[in-house]
Amino acid sequence: MVATAAVLTGSLLLASCGGSDSGSSDGKTLKLWHYEAPNSAMGIAWNEAIKEFEAKHPGVKVKFEEKGFEQIQKTAPMVLNSSDAPDLMEYNKGNATAGLLSKQGLLTDLTPEVTEHGWDKMLSAGVKTTSRYDANGVMGSGKWYGIPNYAEYTMVFYNKDLFKKYGIAEPKTFDDLTAAMDTFVAKGVTPLANAGAEYPAQQYLYQLALSKADRSWVDSYELYQGKPDFHDAAWTYGATTFADWVKKGYIGKTSSGAKAEDAGVAFIQGKNPILFSGSWWYGRFKAENKFDWGTVLWPGSNLTLGSGGNLWVVPKGAKNKDLAYDFIDITMSKKIQNLLGNKGGVPVAADASAITDPQAGTLISNFNTLSDRDGLAFYPDWPVPGFYDVLVSETQKLITGSEKPDDFLDHVQQAYDKGVPQQ
Repeated sequence: MVATAAVLTGSLLLASCGGSDSGSSDGKTLKLWHYEAPNSAMGIAWNEAIKEFEAKHPGVKVKFEEKGFEQIQKTAPMVLNSSDAPDLMEYNKGNATAGLLSKQGLLTDLTPEVTEHGWDKMLSAGVKTTSRYDANGVMGSGKWYGIPNYAEYTMVFYNKDLFKKYGIAEPKTFDDLTAAMDTFVAKGVTPLANAGAEYPAQQYLYQLALSKADRSWVDSYELYQGKPDFHDAAWTYGATTFADWVKKGYIGKTSSGAKAEDAGVAFIQGKNPILFSGSWWYGRFKAENKFDWGTVLWPGSNLTLGSGGNLWVVPKGAKNKDLAYDFIDITMSKKIQNLLGNKGGVPVAADASAITDPQAGTLISNFNTLSDRDGLAFYPDWPVPGFYDVLVSETQKLITGSEKPDDFLDHVQQAYDKGVPQQ
């Protein structure tokens, strides 16, 4: 959800819906919907894919309609039940979105195409999770209803110039990171850019918990493959360490009311030397940072927040499904995936040696490292409806000191248990 919001910046000026395409079943038109901005990495890559598709299919035209994310989210069930359904569209991953449409019978089962084209062999285990849904629309198993067209993950962004100014070594271990933060605090600098009113604070806390967790812990929490105990070692460490970091001055108490944009801008302006957040910031930092900066995976943890990106889905009522499958295959090709990577996206099937920009190369290399160790652990707010707001409210209380870690853990346990669907 968060990554989607960042990627969609500037792309919500909606094109007209257009009329019915009930006559487009002659195999001469591919009706395509996606909501990526034209100048985004994905928008550039898909535009190139359209050119390649039309070159490989003489006489066939791609009728692309740019839609807004909210527009597709709100109208998809209605549109997919009508003659206006596109042949291929981008849709958000997760139980409440692609999973819900699959449960309602509105999406094509792509399992045979996945096997035929070998798309499953291009994707890591963590990326595959949001592509498959069971009969109840729960991600992680069952049939393939979507193919991810990029990926996203979190990392430590750090201001190399500020590290150098204060004589601090770039962090390679968790001890390096905390030592660096101690030095910054001693120099009167709040090290971590944070936002308590939106997702960043809960993602700091979740990452701390993940550093003491394993894959079975994640699957229990995210995929209902067990009963999570929020007073276990991992969650307890996450909550107590987060609260301790506020006391130590790593996290500013005034950040309780800050939005994600505030945290990002604080990093861009050089006010805070470190930001832990997602690859969705990469393009903006590339364009706006006026200092030397770098990225590293969270040290001392095999797991970090992230997932496959949004999905290509083929509506059940699509008229030109074979063309849709061909287009998906082109977007998964090395040529298009490499272009996506060089433009600042996180491709799911690129050739790392073809990425010529050094920072983009690090971005993709680190993602490949995560993929190889099955390190994508999704997001803390995913498991149950309304959990995002609970986590925002509870982490704000830890920042202001109005709640103790034990109370935090009690409250999130209650909200989680109430929201988990009955199996």
